[in-house]
Amino acid sequence: MSAGTTVVVLIAAPPGLRGHLTRWFVEVAAGVYVGNPNPRIRERLWNVLAERIHDGQAVVIEPAATEQGWSARTAGRDRWAPSTSTA
Repeated sequence: MSAGTTVVVLIAAPPGLRGHLTRWFVEVAAGVYVGNPNPRIRERLWNVLAERIHDGQAVVIEPAATEQGWSARTAGRDRWAPSTSTA
């Protein structure tokens, strides 16, 4: 994967939202999208996801200036929060 790769995972998402993502991402498995959108597009897509996910769940793994080189964002009704512990 390249340094700018973004991964989006959708669970129980509205069909229109899944279609919207295919403009910038390739769906490599059901609900799993991979692409290299620029930061401006990625932020816009996140806003659309967070607004339109409703009862579903969305997880976005994106490049970040962290030790791992990435960070995660979540949205939806039953949000899962990534663990920050190192133990």
